[in-house]
Parts: sequence; C-alpha cells; structure tokens
Amino acid sequence: MKRRVTFLLLIVTMTLFLTSCWSKKELTDLAIVAALGIDKTKDGRYHITLQIINPGNVAGGMQGGGGGTQSPPITIYSASGENLVEASRRASGRISRRLYYAHTNLVVVGEKLAKEEGIDTLIDGLDRDPEFRNTSTLVIANHSSAADIVKTLTPVDKIPANKILKTLEFTQRKWGENIKTSLQEVMRSLESSGRGTVVSGFRLVGNPQQAQKLDNLQESAPEATLQASGIAVLKEGKLVDWLYGKPALGTVWLLDKVQGTDVDIDWEGKKEAIAYQTVRQKTSVTAQVKNGQPHISVHTRVEGDIGDMEVPVDITNPEIITKMEQSVRQKIKKDLKMAIERAQKNKTDILGFGEVIHRTRPNQFKKLKTEWNDVYFPKLDVDIVVEAYIRRAGLRNKSFLSGVKENQQ
Repeated sequence: MKRRVTFLLLIVTMTLFLTSCWSKKELTDLAIVAALGIDKTKDGRYHITLQIINPGNVAGGMQGGGGGTQSPPITIYSASGENLVEASRRASGRISRRLYYAHTNLVVVGEKLAKEEGIDTLIDGLDRDPEFRNTSTLVIANHSSAADIVKTLTPVDKIPANKILKTLEFTQRKWGENIKTSLQEVMRSLESSGRGTVVSGFRLVGNPQQAQKLDNLQESAPEATLQASGIAVLKEGKLVDWLYGKPALGTVWLLDKVQGTDVDIDWEGKKEAIAYQTVRQKTSVTAQVKNGQPHISVHTRVEGDIGDMEVPVDITNPEIITKMEQSVRQKIKKDLKMAIERAQKNKTDILGFGEVIHRTRPNQFKKLKTEWNDVYFPKLDVDIVVEAYIRRAGLRNKSFLSGVKENQQ
C-alpha cells in the first residue's frame, strides 16, 4: 500500500514540471525573415527592409495562381523608426503574421549609414534581441542602399539571402578577395584593443527597378544581378575605405582567412603566363617591442599546384620549379606589402597587429594603446617572409605547348 501511495505521489509531482506547449509558435502565424536591410532616411530615422520567405512558393518553385500569374519566393516589407525596435514594430502593422528573426542569416547595412553614423548602435540593438542570432552574416551595400540589395530577386537561389551567403562562401574559398564575416566576429573586432574591422561588400549591378521584377528571372542573362564587391574598412565602427583587387587579397592573406586563390606569375617576358593554385596556406604573425617601438614579423607558407601555362616550360627540370617558386613568393610578398601600406595609410589596424602585441606584450601595449592607430601603426616596421612550394602539375608533366613547339620545328 505504501508503495502505491509513493508511486502516485511521484506521478503527481512529475506532472507539476511538465510545461506542455506554453511557448509554441504556429508556422502559419510566423513571417520568417531571411534578410534584414538597414538604411538611414534623410530625416535621420532608421529604415528597415525585410525579406520574408513565402514558404509555399519556395517549396514548389514560382507557382501560377488561378489567373496564371506567378508569385515570387519572397515578399518585401519596409518601415521606418527612430530605432530598430520601433521600425520593426511599425512593420508589424503591415504584416498579418508575427515577425520571426530566428532564421535571419543576413544583415545588410547601407553604405551611407555605415559611412556617416557607423554600425556600433545597430549591432548593440541586434545583439540585445534574444531571438536574433549573432552568427548572422553582415555585409555592407557597396555604392547602393541596403534596400536595393534585399529587394533583388536572384535566378539560381530562390531566396536572395542564400545567394549572397553562398557567393561569399565560395568566392572566399576560390578567389580570396572577399571574406564572410558574422555579427559575432564584427563585435569581437570592435571590442578588441588596437583592431580595425573588415566586412565584405555586396553591390547591385543593373537597374534596381528591374531587379525587383519577376521578368528579371526569366532572362538567361538577367539585367540586374548581385555580386560580391570589395572589402569595407571600418574605423571605430565607421566606413572609411573600400579595398579591391590585390590590397583586398593581401588583407585576407594577413588575416589568415585565405582558403584558396590563384597567383599569376610572369615568365619569359609574358605577363601572368603561369597560374599557381594554392592548396594549403598558413599565415602567422609575431610581435616584439624594442626600446618602446613595436615590430611585427609575418610568415606565410603556401603549397599549391600549377593550374595553367601559356608558355612552353619544362617543368620536369628542378631548377625551373625552384625559379617558379621564387616568382610566386615575390608576388605574394608584394600583395602582403600592398595591403599593409594601404592599412597604414588609412591609419586603421584591420590586420590585427595591435591585437598580437596586446596578447603577447600586454604591459607594453598599454603604453601604445591610446595612440596605436594614429601614431604607432602608420610607422610600424613589418618583416615579411613567404615560403611557396609547387607540389603538383596537374594531369601532365610536359607542357602541351612544348609538344606543339617541338612538332613545329
């Protein structure tokens, strides 16, 4: 009898801890926000643009209605407010569902807003929201507004936010002139001592009005497209410069974020005659402070393959391989030096050199901290050492052009 009473009491006690579905969210009541665009209006208010997923259209493609019309996979809503919270609440007056930010993987900040006000206030507002993920990717609209980027329909990826995320991922893996940066990483760099911030840029190429129409998706060569464009340099949270080409690639090298890229070298008087494809790369930075003056050493080690040769070369000759490796080292070193000089010109330590000194020489960095970006970093002495090795030559050792040249003689 006692055992039965004890068992019943245990069951009753357990039911008290069952929470049921008190926090349930019905899918039909949610407006899933895939991307958030943030701009600044002329009167100084925040203007947000919400890219909301149409689940039925995404699952079944762009479907026709009763009248034969097509519906896009996303719907755009926008609103303005004195802050992000007010703007978001105002947007709810136009939507029949609750705005749901848990799946927002992309935040786009307008160039004007990033340049004039900066992103510090925005990040604080986003980080306070318990529903918003700080792993979301942050990009800055390059020579366009955030609204134009968020509103653009993309042909291959049904959800435009996914197109931007995948483009950043694959261009960083293959080309190396862009970098995918999360809100969390931006927050960490903004809070770090002696550190600037870099964020990838994205731009709309073409007519903004055409980019929002379904007709744009029905062309084999769309008139308006989105593309990765440059790296934004932020100083104290504000946009101060854009990096393109070699300075951008050199910056990614120095941040040890390169996953893959091509290094084109000159050969026998022909410009960029040989393409070197990186396979493994590692960049390390060390720091010293001597007589109150900081000193940085950069060491980059690269291994790669020969991807293309536009001149006949005997790559079975070890001396030729050694000469090629020397050319690759010089080219990479030139890119790194160019990136350092550009950062020093901007007086913005986006390369994290100050952070390295702070980590290894904290007491000495305290004396440099207040004037690091404006005084010490622009005059910083940096030693660069590059090691580059050729491991493979593809499916053939002998150049195809060498065989053609031999047959012509």
